Amino acid sequence: MATPDPEKATGAVYRKITRRLIPFLILCYFFAYLDRVNIGFAKLHMQDALNFSDTVYGIGAGIFFIGYFLFELPSNLMMQRYGPRFWIARIMISWAVLSAAMIFVTTPTQFYVLRFLLGVAEAGFFPGIVFYLTLWFPSWRSARTLGLFILVTPLSTIIGSPLSGFILKSFEGVDGLHNWQWLFLVEAVPSFLLAFVVLRYLDNDVKSARWLTESEKQMVARDLNTDRQRSLAANAGKPPQSLKRMFRNGYVWLLALIFFSFNIGYYGINFWLPSIIKTSGVSDDFHIGLLAALPYVFGAVFMVWNSRHSDLHSERRWHIAIPAIIGAVGLTLSAYCSGSTFWMMTWICLAMSGTLALIPTYISLPGTLLSGTAAAAGIALVNSVGNLAGFFGPTVLGWLKDNTGSTNTGLYILAAFLLLCAPLIFLLPALLVNPRRCAEKPAETEDVSSLKRGSV
Repeated sequence: MATPDPEKATGAVYRKITRRLIPFLILCYFFAYLDRVNIGFAKLHMQDALNFSDTVYGIGAGIFFIGYFLFELPSNLMMQRYGPRFWIARIMISWAVLSAAMIFVTTPTQFYVLRFLLGVAEAGFFPGIVFYLTLWFPSWRSARTLGLFILVTPLSTIIGSPLSGFILKSFEGVDGLHNWQWLFLVEAVPSFLLAFVVLRYLDNDVKSARWLTESEKQMVARDLNTDRQRSLAANAGKPPQSLKRMFRNGYVWLLALIFFSFNIGYYGINFWLPSIIKTSGVSDDFHIGLLAALPYVFGAVFMVWNSRHSDLHSERRWHIAIPAIIGAVGLTLSAYCSGSTFWMMTWICLAMSGTLALIPTYISLPGTLLSGTAAAAGIALVNSVGNLAGFFGPTVLGWLKDNTGSTNTGLYILAAFLLLCAPLIFLLPALLVNPRRCAEKPAETEDVSSLKRGSV
C-alpha cells in the first residue's frame, strides 16, 4: 500500500480552506471597494450638478481616508474582541447605509461629512480580513492567498467600471433622481444584504470550523504554531506581541511609510482615472467605464503571477521593488502622452500592472513580522497610516488640476512617490520578511542561530 504524501494532504486541506473562504470574502470586498471608489464615476455628473470645483472633489474623495485612518486601529482591536464574523457584518451594514445616503448631498460640507463617515464605517474591513486570513494560513502560504483575495481590487474595477458607466448612462431622471444618485443607491444594496449572509457563513477561526475534520484542524494548528515559533526565533526570542512593543517596532513604521508612498500614487490615479480618460477625448459614459476597466485586467494577471512567484521563491523585497519601479515608469509616461487616448491608456495599463502586482506580496509582511494582538493592531496601523495617503493623492491632484488646468504635474508627483517604495523596501532585512517553509523537524528544536544567519 502506497504511503500517503504529507505535502499533498497538506495542500488539499489549504485548498479546501481557500475554496470555503476566499470566494466569499472576495464578494464582500468587491462591494466594499466599489462603494469606496464609485465617487470617481459619480464625479462625471455630480460635480456639474452640484457646482463643485476639482479641489472640492479631491478633498471629498480623499477625506474618506481621514476617517479610515482614525478608526482603523480601534476597529481591528474590536474585531479581535468581538470576533470577525460579527464585526465584518457590522462594518458592511454601516458602510452600505452611508454610501446610499450620498444621494442626499447638495453642499460641499455634506459631501465632506458623508465621505468622512464612510471612511469611519469601513475602517478595519480590509486589515481585518488580512488579519482573519492569518488565523487560517501560515506565512509561507500568505502571499498566494492574499493574492487571490486582493484580486478583488482589479475585479471590482473590471466589473464595476462598466457597471457604473451603464448606470450613469441608463438611469438619468428615473423616479426624479439624477444618474449619479442612482449610482450610489444601486451599488450600496448588495453590501447591506451580504452582511446578513456573513453572520451565517463565516467562522471565527479554525477551531470553530465545522466543515474541517479534527485531523485537518490539528494540521493547520501545527503549521500556525510553527509559524509563531519561527517568528519568535527570527526576532531573537522577543516577538512584538504586545501593543507597546508593536508601537516601538521601527519596522512597523517603515512598512507604514512604504504603504503611504505607494498609496499616494495608487489612489491618486484610481479616483481620477475616469476624468483623465474623459479629458483625453472620450465622452460616452459607458465607453469610459470600459476603458477604465482595461488597466485592471492587466493588473489582475500580474498580481496573481507576482504573488505566486514570490511564494515559490520565498522572496518578498524584489517582488515589491520591481513592480513599484514599473508602476512609476508607466504613470510618468501616461502623463507625458496624455493627449493621446491610445498611448495614455497603454502606459496606464503598464502602471497598473506594476502597482497592483506588489500589493499582496507587500500586505503579507505585517503578519510575518508580528503575532498575537500586535498582528491585528500592526496590520491595522500599517494600513491606516498608508491609506492616509488616499487623502493627499486625490486632494493634490484636484488642487493642481484647478491651478494648472491639467493633471500631468500631479501624475509626475504621484509617480515619484511610487518610485520611492523601491529603495525603502530594502531597509527591511531579508531574514525577517522572506518566508520559510515548514521544516521536517519541529520548530521548537530549530537552530535559532541558523535563522539569524539567514538560512532557510
